Amino acid sequence: MKDSIQAIDNVLDLIGNTPLVKLNRITHDFKGNFFAKVEAFNPGHSTKDRIALYIIEEAERRGILSPGDTIIETTSGNTGFSIAMVSIIKGYDCILAVSSKSSGDKIDMLKSMGAKVYVCPAHVSADDPRSYYQVAKRIHEETKGSVYINQYFNELNIDAHYNTTGPEIWKQTQGRITHLVACSGTGGTISGTARFLKERNPDIKIIGVDAYGSVLKKYHETREFDAKEIYPYRIEGLGKNLIPTATDFDSIDMFVKVTDEDSAHTAREVSKTEGLFVGYTSGAAMQALKQLDESGEFSENDNIVVIFPDHGSRYMSKIYSDKWMEEQGFFDSKTEVAQNIQYIK
Repeated sequence: MKDSIQAIDNVLDLIGNTPLVKLNRITHDFKGNFFAKVEAFNPGHSTKDRIALYIIEEAERRGILSPGDTIIETTSGNTGFSIAMVSIIKGYDCILAVSSKSSGDKIDMLKSMGAKVYVCPAHVSADDPRSYYQVAKRIHEETKGSVYINQYFNELNIDAHYNTTGPEIWKQTQGRITHLVACSGTGGTISGTARFLKERNPDIKIIGVDAYGSVLKKYHETREFDAKEIYPYRIEGLGKNLIPTATDFDSIDMFVKVTDEDSAHTAREVSKTEGLFVGYTSGAAMQALKQLDESGEFSENDNIVVIFPDHGSRYMSKIYSDKWMEEQGFFDSKTEVAQNIQYIK
C-alpha cells in the first residue's frame, strides 16, 4: 500500500503552535533570558488568525452563522486579513471597516483577499458616525444575514488566547516563564494568555504595552477614562481611545508606554539583529523590553516571553520606508537614512 500524501486539509490547519524563538543579540546586555513568541508564523502572518478562526467557528457552533452569510468587522488590518482568509475557506462574504491609520500595504492585502473595505478617518472619537466602530455597526444593521465580530467587546477574543496562546507558551517554557510582555489593543491576546498563565502560576508578571495617545495605561491604574490622554499616534494595533471589554485589566500587573519613533527604530533593529522581520507593534513590544530592562525590572534568572504579533511585510510603506521615516521626523543625526543600495549605470 502506498504511503498517504502528507498534506494539511486547508490553510486554517496551520493556525497556532507558533515557535518560541530565543532573542540573542538585541538582548545581549540585558539581565534575564528573553524569548519571542513569533506570531508571524501563522498563515495570515499575525496573532489575529487565532481569534478569527475561534470566533467564527464558535458562531457556527451556536448557529449564528449560516452558509452565504456576511462577516463584518472593525480592524486596523491584521484581524481583517485573518477574517477574510477564514471567510474564503468557509464560504462567507467579508466586509471590513478599517482605520485610515492602517498602512496602504494592509489595505491592499485586504482587497486582494476579496474583502469589501471601508476606510474610515482614524482621528475621530469612537462615537463619531465616521469612526470605524460606528461604520461597522451601521453596515451590520443594514446587511441582512450578517454577523458583527466586534473584537473589542467580544469575550471570545479572550477565550481564543486562553485556549491556544497561553497553553502553548506554558508548554514551550516548561512552566518556567516569569514575565509576559505583550501589546494591548483590543486586549484579547494579553488577557487570554494572562488568564491561563496566572492560573498555573499567579507569580508570573503580566506587562502590557500601551502607546502615548492611548487611554489604557491610565485606566488600568485609576479605573477612570480620561479623554485628555487621547491624541493622534502612528502605531497600529496598539492602544485605544476607548475601553475595550475584551481587556481583562485585573489579569495585567502593569503597563509601559512607548513612543511611535522608538518603536519604529526598534522594529528595524530587531530585523537587523535577530533576522526576524517584525511589524510596528512587535517593535513596540521590544521597545518596552528595553525600557523595562533599563528600569531594573528583570533579574538574571528570569525567563521573559514577549509576543511579536505580526510581520514586517505589512509595513513596507511605513516603518521600513526611509521616505516615510523621514516624513515623520524619525531620522536625525543619530540615525541616518540607510545607504545600502547602489545603482550601477
